[in-house]
Formats: sequence, C-alpha cells, structure tokens
Amino acid sequence: MEPVLDVVGVGNAIVDVIAAVDEPFIADHGLVKGAMTLVSAERSAALYDAMPAGIAASGGSAANTMAGVASLGGRAGFIGKVRDDQLGEVFVHDIRATGVAFDVAPAPEGPPTARCLIQVTPDAERTMNTFLGIAALLGPADVDTGAVASAGITYCEGYLWDVQVAKDAIRLAMEAAGEAGRTVALALSDPYCVERHLDEWLDLIDDRVDVVFANEAEVCALHSTDDPAAARDRTAEMARTVVVTRGARGSVVAEGATVVEVAAVPVEHVVDATGAGDMYAAGFLWGLSQGAPLTRCAELASLAAAEVVGHVGARPQVELSQLARARGLA
Repeated sequence: MEPVLDVVGVGNAIVDVIAAVDEPFIADHGLVKGAMTLVSAERSAALYDAMPAGIAASGGSAANTMAGVASLGGRAGFIGKVRDDQLGEVFVHDIRATGVAFDVAPAPEGPPTARCLIQVTPDAERTMNTFLGIAALLGPADVDTGAVASAGITYCEGYLWDVQVAKDAIRLAMEAAGEAGRTVALALSDPYCVERHLDEWLDLIDDRVDVVFANEAEVCALHSTDDPAAARDRTAEMARTVVVTRGARGSVVAEGATVVEVAAVPVEHVVDATGAGDMYAAGFLWGLSQGAPLTRCAELASLAAAEVVGHVGARPQVELSQLARARGLA
C-alpha cells in the first residue's frame, strides 16, 4: 500500500527560545558549550531570566526535521506531547502552520510544555539547556500506530530516550513501522545520549533500525573509538544505512559496501548552527522517501542544512523545495 505520509517523526515537543550571547555568558552560568543539557524547572527559569531577548517558536529535533520535510514538499507528521497551556498552544499552532500533521491531544494535567533555552555564541555554536516537562512523558497511548504504519519512514530522535514510558512509545512506533514493512530511522542526537544508553541502543540498532543518523562524535561514542570511519563501518554492519555528518567537511553515507561522500554546501556566513543536523536529516529523509539515490539524498540534506545555518532559528526561512528545484535536486 502506498504511504499516506512520507515521514512521521517521534520526539520531544519543545518550544525553543533562542538568543545570541557572548562567550563569558556561557562560562558565567556554568554551561557546557555545544551540548544539550537537561535542566530542572527552577534552573530553566533562572537561565531564562538571565538570557537576553530572543525568539520563541515550536521546536524539538524531530519536530524541526518534520518541518523541513514539509518545506521540501513532503507529507510529514509528528508525534509528541504538550500540555494544554500557553506554550502548548504555541507549539501546536506553529507545527501545524509548517504543514506538518499533528494530532496528539494536549494533556489536561501533568508537567508543563517543554522548553529549550538555546544560547548562540559568535562562532555560531549552540548550547542547549532543556526542561523536558511533559514532552518526556510521551507514552504508548499517544502513538497512533495506524498513522505510523501509513508512513513510508518513521524517524525517532534519541533525545526522547530518557524515560521508560517514552522508550516504550518509541519501541511501539518502531514495531508498528516494522510490521507494516516501513523504514525505521534513528537519530543518535548527542554523544551524551549515546553514552547514557549505549547497550540499549546497540541492541535497538541491530534489531529495529534501518537508518542511523549521527555526527562523528556520536558514531564514535557508539563504539568507544576515536576513528569515525571504523565506527561508521561497524554501525553499517548493524543497520542498512548509516549517515554521518561532518560539519563544514560535508557528510558520509554508508550502505553495505557502498560509501558516498558529499561536500557541504558553502555558506558565506554561518550565523547559527541550531537545527543544522535536523535540516540535514529532513533533506535526506525526503530524498529517501522519494526513492532518490544516496548521493542525491545527501545533496538535498546538505542544501537544507546550509539554508538554516545562515540565519537565527532552527526552521528554514526560504522554502526548501524552491532551493532544491533551483539546484536541480527536485
């Protein structure tokens, strides 16, 4: 049966607050530069008060990726959990406005909607401090297995793998996709995520995952090595396709004995790296859903990533479908 959706994402439903800061701000507040750190509600409130004015919009890694798929002209859906509060309303409105299907009912009780405070330093590096709130409590009851089975690809973000109920939700989504003969993709998300869940993820990738997305640090953490090529090849023995991003050095895709290297799309001035990996995944997933060869998928991915790093914010400001057509990629 033909898929109803090209891609459905499963992840944290988060409202992003993004602000430009200087280097001393990172040090003065004891932040781990370049990492995603989970914080308490109290720590989140204190950090928010200290941050300069910024922009707020619906976010979360997989949600950003689904917005990118929609911007490319794809049929995308998202599964995540929000509360029936003000930030929950912001998230629902924003994600639907991008053209992404979002049908999970806001929860009438429980912790508040998640928020991610993102500090962008002059070198365009982003430091994320996330209060997960109710997003981390996404459970099996929130997963529409019919919608998952109707999607060509189910894409799960590693950031969500920190609470048992959320693990159960991801496993359920992966099982529904697998039983329907669909493709399952997993983003490793962060080296610290990999270290926290190493044994579980090795088993999960070997058993359930078709496509793995990682940067060099993440794929190396998966196999406790400093050799990205060796880590990539070992992962390719477990999953069908392994996609490794390398920042300005482009990306490498491995599938069986095939290894494809694709250069990054040049960017005159990198403003904010927030969302670069998310948009890369969007381009690759959309190409994959259309049956494009690996090289074309990676070229679409690099194009999407290049658009988002040229401005503040994790979502594209120009329709990615227009950019893809202009480059002859769509």
